[in-house]
Amino acid sequence: MGLGEGQGEGAGDAKERSPDLDRRDPLEINDHLKVKFEEVLAEPDGTHSCDCVWQLSYKCFTGSRNCCYMFLTGLCGSCLALCWGCRFACLTFHHVWCYTPYLRMFSINCSFMQRCWGTCVQCFCAPLCETFGLCLSRIQVLNLRDN
Repeated sequence: MGLGEGQGEGAGDAKERSPDLDRRDPLEINDHLKVKFEEVLAEPDGTHSCDCVWQLSYKCFTGSRNCCYMFLTGLCGSCLALCWGCRFACLTFHHVWCYTPYLRMFSINCSFMQRCWGTCVQCFCAPLCETFGLCLSRIQVLNLRDN
């Protein structure tokens, strides 16, 4: 899989279709942000506030969360989307024009170094190991048992 494949939209895709307004997180990458009132505030058995306070707390929590999110996205959402688009464009640019060619060059150089190292091992280490092997192959071990 090449760079950019399976990682989102290409440059041509953004012009051809519009975002899905119903399913805004189809890959569920922000599933951990689904916070419910019950996951944040909970009164144990035996310690309950008045029902009207609990209901008002629920409405305040959900209302303030939704209003604050709408305000922040209205104020900053488009600018941040622009910034993230530029950051990912720069990331793609660096990978295409810098990192991938550098890694290819590094791989070619490593291949050359591997051949040099293999030649050195065959020329110097292999004869030594073979000689030591021949010398040590004549050693005999005799086990004696006392009965």
